[in-house]
Amino acid sequence: MLILGTVTGIQALASLAVLALATVAPVASASFGIGAEMIGYQVSLMYIAASSTSAVGGTLVRRWGAGTVSQVTLLVGIVGVLGVASANLVLLVIGSLLIGIAYGLPNPAASHLLFKATPSHLRNFVFSLKQTGVPIGGILAGLLLPAVTVLAGWQAAMITTAALLGLLAIAMIPLRARWDTDRDPSARISGSLLDGILLIWRLRALRGLAIMGFCFAALQLSLLTFVITMLVKDLGWSLVLAGGVVAIMQVFGAGGRIVWGVVADRLGNGRYVLGIIGLLSCVATLVTAMLAPYWPIWAVAALLCFFGICSIGWNGVFLAEVARLANRNEVGTATGGALSLTFLGVVLAPSLFSTVYPLTGAYTTTFALMTIFPAIGTIALIVFRPR
Repeated sequence: MLILGTVTGIQALASLAVLALATVAPVASASFGIGAEMIGYQVSLMYIAASSTSAVGGTLVRRWGAGTVSQVTLLVGIVGVLGVASANLVLLVIGSLLIGIAYGLPNPAASHLLFKATPSHLRNFVFSLKQTGVPIGGILAGLLLPAVTVLAGWQAAMITTAALLGLLAIAMIPLRARWDTDRDPSARISGSLLDGILLIWRLRALRGLAIMGFCFAALQLSLLTFVITMLVKDLGWSLVLAGGVVAIMQVFGAGGRIVWGVVADRLGNGRYVLGIIGLLSCVATLVTAMLAPYWPIWAVAALLCFFGICSIGWNGVFLAEVARLANRNEVGTATGGALSLTFLGVVLAPSLFSTVYPLTGAYTTTFALMTIFPAIGTIALIVFRPR
């Protein structure tokens, strides 16, 4: 339980750091002299770095240990968030890259620890429970950061995020040595950038999962990046109201991860569950196009909660399937390789969203065009199913 709680906390705060600027974008964008829709490029920048570090994450865990890698994740995230808080465009770029590095490392380390400590019949559930850290980070972002922004400004919200990362880094000090007992200082880092990707591409079933992860993550990050701005700009909501409803959406996303994990364990078929999630996500994106200012708040909230269950709820089952299909001593490498391709989806999607938005003139319509991603991801599960 200590391992699960700690790695979930790391995942939550890494997600909070990634979402921090997007959460307050309607206010913070003026400090940088850019439009709120341009935040998509900042998100893509973070995930370029996340993709690269995730690819070598398994090797770093083998060499330095899961505890050390996890703690370094938090420290790098602190520096990155403070760079964003500077309101300087150059430091924004550097800080975004550092936040991306911090976001790319937790999953290989967590998968390494959890795979060893979890019975196989509970693996989907435990991995899904750990992945609730992502929506928990979103809940923190939606409830905490807009309120701090209203009280003290958006930069105070960034500093608050850095402080939370620092507290967890301090709390991890007594755990690090215990988690690093199986590290191998002789493990080679150079030349390992493509090891995980080549492993994923070599195995047919893992290849399909990686393509699915690319597509599902593209939709997920488009939602997390632009949903608050959509509510404020298209529907005329206040920042605090939008943040509160999005926090509720994240709660349902967290619940969805647990429920989908339990269902996958009961059915004994995570791939089938991922296909269902893909189809439901297509429905959610198409209905989002119908949103308008006259929709009652409860109806918008209900739609976003359904959206959250689908597009935020898949990650735990996905990681458990990757771990199940990989060799026991290659779980970290396979996880890093799968996530490096997954992160490429979130590199592409927010920038694509920012590019398409001026053509549609509405965030709701742009979300409808994102339906192509869950559709392709679901098809990949079918085409590349295990023989």
